[in-house]
Amino acid sequence: MRPSKRAADELRAVTLERGFAKHAEGSCLVKFGDTHVLCTASLEDRVPPWLRGQNRGWVTAEYGMLPRATGERMRREASAGKQSGRTQEIQRLIGRSLRAVVDLEALGENQITVDCDVIQADGGTRTAAITGAWVALHDCIEWMRAREMVKKQVLKDHVAAISCGIHNGKPVLDLDYAEDSTAQTDANFVFTGKGGIVEIQGTAEGEPFSEADLAALMGLAKSGIARLVDLQKMAIL
Repeated sequence: MRPSKRAADELRAVTLERGFAKHAEGSCLVKFGDTHVLCTASLEDRVPPWLRGQNRGWVTAEYGMLPRATGERMRREASAGKQSGRTQEIQRLIGRSLRAVVDLEALGENQITVDCDVIQADGGTRTAAITGAWVALHDCIEWMRAREMVKKQVLKDHVAAISCGIHNGKPVLDLDYAEDSTAQTDANFVFTGKGGIVEIQGTAEGEPFSEADLAALMGLAKSGIARLVDLQKMAIL
């Protein structure tokens, strides 16, 4: 039995609240159970120096956790003077995931930065961030379209992410902290709406896992992400 009493293939309660931030061109408050992440998409009419003159844009991401997102206060990384390796890894993952479904030439010489701020953490912050970031990015692009800043189709597909793992010897979907902290295997999957694989991260915390275990986790991830994409589609109606 899972600590949360969920079935092995059951997601936590997921909500995607658009337009949460007043000033951002696109925003979404995403909740995966008790993990809450605010995603805001900001538009700038410039690109990184190495992209100038190439008639294409850029999508990037930043990620952070508020000091009391967890049980004990964490020091702000800004006060420490540098980002942790974990933070850098996660924000690069979010950026890669979003760019996988963006036509950068159709975006023009503009940059969209999606900030993902973890308000409350209970496992799966990076997967929730990617799923909510897509909604914020979508709304930012629609903001541009309404002002005739883009005319072609910029977003090529949906992208969403979910965690899976082996807990008490069984493959399970969407780990919360209680499971994540004791799982024998922990994995994150990023897929497009059409089922394309963007990224897979998998780690054995104890005994190595088998190909059969990986296949079982992949199957759970595919079904979970399909449900997340359906929720994204409903959110942007």
